[in-house]
Amino acid sequence: MEDMPGMSSGLITHQDLFNSKMREGVACYRIPALVTAPNGDLVAAMDERVGSCDDLGTNKDINIVVRRSTDNGMTWSKIEIVIDYDYGISASDPSMIVDRKTGEILLFYNYMNHNAEHGIYYLHVARSRDNGVSWTKPEDITSQVAPPEWQRDFKFITSGSGIQTRSGTLLHTLVNLDKGLHVFGSADDGKTWFLVESPLKLGDESRIVELADGAWMVNSRVKGKGMRYVHTTADNGKTWKTAPEPALIDPACNASLIRYTSTAEGYNKNRLLFSNAKTRNARRNMTVRVSYDEGASWTDGKTVYAGEAAYSSLTVLKNGEIGLLFEKDDYKENVFVRFSLEWLTDGQDKYEAPKSP
Repeated sequence: MEDMPGMSSGLITHQDLFNSKMREGVACYRIPALVTAPNGDLVAAMDERVGSCDDLGTNKDINIVVRRSTDNGMTWSKIEIVIDYDYGISASDPSMIVDRKTGEILLFYNYMNHNAEHGIYYLHVARSRDNGVSWTKPEDITSQVAPPEWQRDFKFITSGSGIQTRSGTLLHTLVNLDKGLHVFGSADDGKTWFLVESPLKLGDESRIVELADGAWMVNSRVKGKGMRYVHTTADNGKTWKTAPEPALIDPACNASLIRYTSTAEGYNKNRLLFSNAKTRNARRNMTVRVSYDEGASWTDGKTVYAGEAAYSSLTVLKNGEIGLLFEKDDYKENVFVRFSLEWLTDGQDKYEAPKSP
């Protein structure tokens, strides 16, 4: 496959998975979410924005669509609509968590019924028990994670992905633009949900990881600062420490943060991966970085695409390679790229399969 202009050479594959030319009447596809299913398949989800490219608050026709790959991203299924309401009701901002205990994939999205309750945001989750082939009827979890006094607030679950901790707890981030960023989760595989009440200040769309010592770290988009902010807690969210992260410059755009390897799982090193538009004030220069010290410092990273680029979502493939789905060229394309740790680090580091911990 020939290299695209501005795209780094050495990528194993780069494919435009979602663009408006693929389906008649679609204005654009936005907001990528990418996970590796329990069986190793890849599941990519997006907003299908019909009529206009507007966000949920003003768009009366947004569907959630997916494509799947059974061969590490070399080929993909056709676009499948998995959440589709009548005109006037929209679903937006997909994110997923893979539950290793149950084998389920949980698909979260934000919901608005413009016909009956314009301006009121609800929070939904659907599940797949067959690696993304089919999905259950969505559940409304708003009352469990958003207090009644939040009803008319601008609130939303961050797009992309949440996590499952080593103990099995599911964790994700929820933004209330009036009352702060919050973590929410489930200790029973999504049967019930809880809200961590302590708000994180200076935070918009955010990603969470569990650190090697069991602490939680949240990495946040912050408007007007030109960089990311990081929040950590050692007591499951009762108290938080917040600090700017000047090394991670950012134009106030959703990014991706995942764990790549953990010594607790038998790997030779602890590694985190971070992707974002690496500039202070423009959505361009999609870059992926590595941290070997649990987010205390980061490599300079490697540019995947130097042109216009915005939201992104990372995942680890079953063969140890890295997959990235990101918005490209002013939201005209949504490109999947695949590369090795060795390529990402210019040969300084190489993936090794885990040994029994």
